[in-house]
Amino acid sequence: MDKKIGVYICSGCEIKDAVDIDKLVEIAKEKGVSVVKTSASVCSTAFVDEIKNDIASEGVNTIVIAACSPRVKTDIFNFPGCIVERVNIREFVAWVMEPKSEDAQMAAQDYLRMGIVKAEKTNLPEPWIGEDLSEEILVIGGGTSGLSAAIESSKAGFKVTVIEKEDKLGGWAAKWYKTTPTKYPFTSLEEPAVFKMIKDVEADPNITVLLNTKIVKTEGMPGLFDVTLNVAGEEKVKRFGTIIAAAGFTPYDVSKLNKLGFGVSPDVISNVDFEKMVRETGKITRPSDGKIAKRVAFVLCAGSRDPEHLPYCSGYCCAASLKQAKYVRDINDGVAYVLYKDMRTPSQFELFYKELQNDPGILLTKCEIKEVSLNEDSSLNVNVTDTLLGDELSIEADLVVLVVGMVSNANQEKPDILNLQYRQGLELPLLDTGYYPDSNYVCFPYESRRTGIYPCGTIRAPMETYGCIQDSVGAALKAIQCMWHYERGIAVHPRGWEKSYPQVFMQRCTSCKRCTEECPFGAIDEDEKGTPFYKFNRCRRCGTCMGACPERIVSFHDFSIDMVNSMIKEIEVPEDDEEKLRYIAFVCENDAYPALDAAAFLRHRFPPGIRFIPLRCAGNMNLVWIADGLGNGLDGALVLGCKFGENYQCHYIKGSELCNYRFGKVGETLDRLGLESERVEMMQVQISDYMNIADILKDYVNRVKEIGPNPFKGF
Repeated sequence: MDKKIGVYICSGCEIKDAVDIDKLVEIAKEKGVSVVKTSASVCSTAFVDEIKNDIASEGVNTIVIAACSPRVKTDIFNFPGCIVERVNIREFVAWVMEPKSEDAQMAAQDYLRMGIVKAEKTNLPEPWIGEDLSEEILVIGGGTSGLSAAIESSKAGFKVTVIEKEDKLGGWAAKWYKTTPTKYPFTSLEEPAVFKMIKDVEADPNITVLLNTKIVKTEGMPGLFDVTLNVAGEEKVKRFGTIIAAAGFTPYDVSKLNKLGFGVSPDVISNVDFEKMVRETGKITRPSDGKIAKRVAFVLCAGSRDPEHLPYCSGYCCAASLKQAKYVRDINDGVAYVLYKDMRTPSQFELFYKELQNDPGILLTKCEIKEVSLNEDSSLNVNVTDTLLGDELSIEADLVVLVVGMVSNANQEKPDILNLQYRQGLELPLLDTGYYPDSNYVCFPYESRRTGIYPCGTIRAPMETYGCIQDSVGAALKAIQCMWHYERGIAVHPRGWEKSYPQVFMQRCTSCKRCTEECPFGAIDEDEKGTPFYKFNRCRRCGTCMGACPERIVSFHDFSIDMVNSMIKEIEVPEDDEEKLRYIAFVCENDAYPALDAAAFLRHRFPPGIRFIPLRCAGNMNLVWIADGLGNGLDGALVLGCKFGENYQCHYIKGSELCNYRFGKVGETLDRLGLESERVEMMQVQISDYMNIADILKDYVNRVKEIGPNPFKGF
């Protein structure tokens, strides 16, 4: 692309009060820019029209906007067919530095030069669009979540195939006698909604149902998922666009709960067995002798919220226990004891809870279970400590129901749901805790680490039936959105506008496997010789592979190792002033950059010597930038990445964690240069840190000042 660059500098929003605009114009001209214009409101309709006129009449095709943050006014500064580079001199200069100071002027000039050189090295992205793309959605699981996802997808006009490993649809919900309320006033039990769903699915011409079906293997990528299905013993291959995993849960193994009384008597059963009894017989009896159970004790959190079993709350237990307690009242006119650690009935279930609190035959006790023992008359004693009053209680019951926790079917020793042909494993990667599929629960709750595959319902997180129905709608919308993106060659979440994809200079590839191992989304496979290759519709354009590659052969049209190095070289480093130290800060665009913008909006003062370069993710941080920056005289380097670890907030799952791992080797790099390792730091920054991020920067600068200027200055 033969580029003609136009630089457009805003003097509004306090910018002209902070810097000399004329000097910025001179800087642009010194860089060889032929079209340079200023305006008190670059974002005004009149001036945007002027830019469009320059595109049409002057041949400008590369536009540098020196004004506000690139996170704002993205719709205004959108010029199809042109490269657009945003230079942030409002939030990073005018709003955070002393007006008309030398520091502010030098910062603005540095940012402008950096923006121009980045624009010079940027190319227009060319989207990758595969051939023979499918728009059909595969739904794994014929329970409440799967059926709901299929119905919603069909309503949106998409073909759906639902596969179910059993010989009939409905899942666990079809085994319930009643369900908790879903309609106002949320006080009465309801017939399971799943039976109407089954009828709707079977009557829908957009939905194909395959029973007795399991997946043998899943190959390919979004739009090109080739799935081998075993349908009643016969294998066939079908292509799908996206996949919704609604494979449900398995109740926790009640036989592991001996300390809660299981095994003491056949009259200690699980809530699953209790529900089956009521549905099949319409009665509540003691398994030991078939007598009517007039006193039923429900033990909640049986296995849940217990580090020996399941450390999490299973979500559905409290409401389900209240439902079953009402069975005892309605069917046997008996007494139900609900023994709980904490009663959790969020949202409208609170109304159901309040309704049952008024029932004199339902007794609720907050307690810890000490022992379940058998009496001579075959009745049971549940001995508890009332945690509100501190009293020791002994509750006599005919039947004890252990309300067992919920285990995601993604958490299996022998996975057999997706059978992915991915280098990084057969199934969806799990959270570090090992219980549920890994995703970014803060920002992208329906996603997995396998692009185009969306878990929903109880395979994704503990929840009750009503939650599953809502969850499946979100997963269906995400699956549809993904198809819309890959048909246009656009990345999916979080860079949902990104047309560029990794460009790899394979002639220098050493097949070291760093990229294939570190890609958080399994977007890179290897051929039979071990040579990596991309499946671009899996790629989310985070650039982790770029940071991982020791040969530096991975780049994007608008982001590369060379591009960032060139930007760093544009920073003017004063050689004769030991007080004017210069630092480079590599900033994650997802959390740290917004935090900086928010701090600037509040007019917090930043250290004037820091220059910020945004990264797609801390995962694309390459140590060569630090080596070259310090080698060129910069006094320090800082990386502001997202929080990592168990409660990570990295939009790309592992990027910040990988960056931290690489930083363990930064000491070696600095040793080679003869510099102190304290000059370089990585910090975890959340978007909520905007109130103190200026202090974080100041503390870092003060630490480097104690070390002193970079001895490479002037070389």
